[in-house]
Amino acid sequence: MPPAVMLFGLGYTIVWVAFSAGAALAQWMLHQTAMLTPAMAASNGRLAGGILVAAGAYQLTPVKGACLTRCRSPLGFLMTNWRDGAIGALQMGLRHGAYCLGCCWLLMCLLFVVGVMNLVWVAALTAFVLVEKIGPFGLIVARVAGALMIVVGILVVAGVR
Repeated sequence: MPPAVMLFGLGYTIVWVAFSAGAALAQWMLHQTAMLTPAMAASNGRLAGGILVAAGAYQLTPVKGACLTRCRSPLGFLMTNWRDGAIGALQMGLRHGAYCLGCCWLLMCLLFVVGVMNLVWVAALTAFVLVEKIGPFGLIVARVAGALMIVVGILVVAGVR
């Protein structure tokens, strides 16, 4: 494998490892403050609803749309953001990783609502992200899901179960 490909992959991985470290820190802090149940789900409705509303609102933003568009087409990204050399490859990996993180970081935070270790929800979220990224109507799916998350979040905060 050429070094440039490896450096691109390294840049992409750095972005996701940094996010993972931040998520682990958030989980630890929520656990320390008893805001997570033993199943690692939000222990109160305001926290759970707030995460849902924030994730839903983000789904509707132009930033989400822009990140999703760039993450959906790695080849398009490379063609419009090409940088020569080893440093260029690393920079492209960091940038592409940031776009891909930008389109789903708050979706991943939804695991704090349903349980970080809940494999059924991890699989469901993975399937949703896949449909959003490769489906022909990914941006529409993202927006409809965003609106639903906002409604559900408001209902959770209001205590409607």
